[in-house]
Amino acid sequence: MIDFTPDPIAFQLGPIPVYWYGIGYALGLAAVMVVLTREARRVGLDTTLIPNGLLFVAVSALIGGRLYHAIDHWALYRDDPIKIILPPYTGLGAYGGLATGVLAVWLYTRSHRQSFWRWADVAAPAVFAMQAIARWGNFFNQELYGPPTNLPWGIAIQCRNRIAQYACPPGSDPLATLGQGFHPLFLYESLSGLLGLLALLWIGRRFADHLRPGDLMAIFFIWYGTVRFVLETLRSNNWVFFGIPVAQLVSAAFVLGAIAILVIRHRRPRGDERSTPDDAAPEIVDEGIPSPGSL
Repeated sequence: MIDFTPDPIAFQLGPIPVYWYGIGYALGLAAVMVVLTREARRVGLDTTLIPNGLLFVAVSALIGGRLYHAIDHWALYRDDPIKIILPPYTGLGAYGGLATGVLAVWLYTRSHRQSFWRWADVAAPAVFAMQAIARWGNFFNQELYGPPTNLPWGIAIQCRNRIAQYACPPGSDPLATLGQGFHPLFLYESLSGLLGLLALLWIGRRFADHLRPGDLMAIFFIWYGTVRFVLETLRSNNWVFFGIPVAQLVSAAFVLGAIAILVIRHRRPRGDERSTPDDAAPEIVDEGIPSPGSL
């Protein structure tokens, strides 16, 4: 067992605490910027659109993630709903962030007459990079853990941070761990994000001649949805609907929807995916590299 319980606060700026969760989110955004820029340049998209677009999408994803978390853990906020919008924002729901983030990408690309599908393919590996880094914020907050385990990578959880199902005996020291280890679900998601990032980068290069716009995005949702569906079996205190965790229902919907996108787009004759304005690549030259539409 990894018997180490970190402080969620990295340092103080006067009276203002700086949380590791926020640092993880910032580092994740930096990684997103790097991956987006490299991949957009590789496929000939306009990289000058990235800074403003990333800010718009990041804020949208933050709002969606916060709302999903608040609904998922309503018991924490129903007596004081104002806490939903007050810092330190240490709770975010991934699916809420993905939903509003995708919507923001669609709105931004439409407003700049860009192909949503091509930008979604560029964004897909970048989101995996974000997941691989930002999930470590959950470790510092002592959250996103599963049931007790004797595995050597089990993590210690202090009594004050345990959900009711794994609560310590009455009278226990709030800082005690009682020598118990728990499944580090944050680590499983982080590793999944790292592997997903490498896989999408490899697929995008190895099978470039066979891919259609939107394929990498679909593969992302299949990968993420499948992993999340499995990991939900290890989570407790979930938001449930008729006895089924909502996250599992959403995961299944994302996976099935992504499979449908792959099937539908590959049933078309090659080239038909650019027959609509949304899919048409604009005539843009970025750093001397012509866009696909100008070839």
